[in-house]
Amino acid sequence: MEQLHPALLALLGTGFTFLCTTLGAGVVYFFRGEIKPIYQQIFLGFAAGVMIAASVWSLLIPAIDMAQEQHMIGWLVGAGGFIIGGLFLMTLDHILPHLHPGSKDPEGPKSKLKRTTMLVFAVTLHNIPEGMAVGLSFALAATTGSGIGLAAAMALAIGIGLQNFPEGAAISLPLKQEGCSNNKAFIYGSLSGIVEPIFGVLTVFLVGAITPLLPWLLSFAAGAMIFVTVEELIPEAQLGEHSHAGTAGVMLGFMIMMILDVALG
Repeated sequence: MEQLHPALLALLGTGFTFLCTTLGAGVVYFFRGEIKPIYQQIFLGFAAGVMIAASVWSLLIPAIDMAQEQHMIGWLVGAGGFIIGGLFLMTLDHILPHLHPGSKDPEGPKSKLKRTTMLVFAVTLHNIPEGMAVGLSFALAATTGSGIGLAAAMALAIGIGLQNFPEGAAISLPLKQEGCSNNKAFIYGSLSGIVEPIFGVLTVFLVGAITPLLPWLLSFAAGAMIFVTVEELIPEAQLGEHSHAGTAGVMLGFMIMMILDVALG
């Protein structure tokens, strides 16, 4: 498997995470009524925990190590890419109209787009750094030629896939409540994850052309993921009376991603 082209490896990894989003969106066919807030808090918290752990073990630490191997200042590359990644997501957050599930008012510039379209945009913003992270991890594995690196990339893909399942449901169910048919809600929910394979493969080709960019891009993806986590996932996981449910979700997600990365990586 290590002999495969890095772009193909990235496509397989991000294809798995996209499949998990699609499976999650399929919940719309089996779920009746509104999802209970406590479950939503657990799902969001779990996604936040996975992304925090992945940002540290799968992205920032490898970025710093690789920068030092290339005779760069490790902490400078880690911090610089991290800040740029956060600023990139902040910019997208301001220029793209989007609506978070459960919210009444959209964010970003005023737009005549339908509420359903803006709901899809909100989740799509989350999936951009996730696709980059998985794609870059497979690019790193191909660059090092290490089975350990490939196992770590697979661990990240599994972790992101686990949190993509409830994410797919979190977009298809609100779309159904907005008046979409089951089929339409499923398609929109599934397509919200299509950016992961796209950005995953694109970043691999970019790294292939300019290898010294890899540590910068790894820390960039970490900053983008942390921005999404702190800006949206954790606050939404703490809404309502039972905030402990969201906190437990964060801790569970963090622990599972940590175990996957350490055990497989």
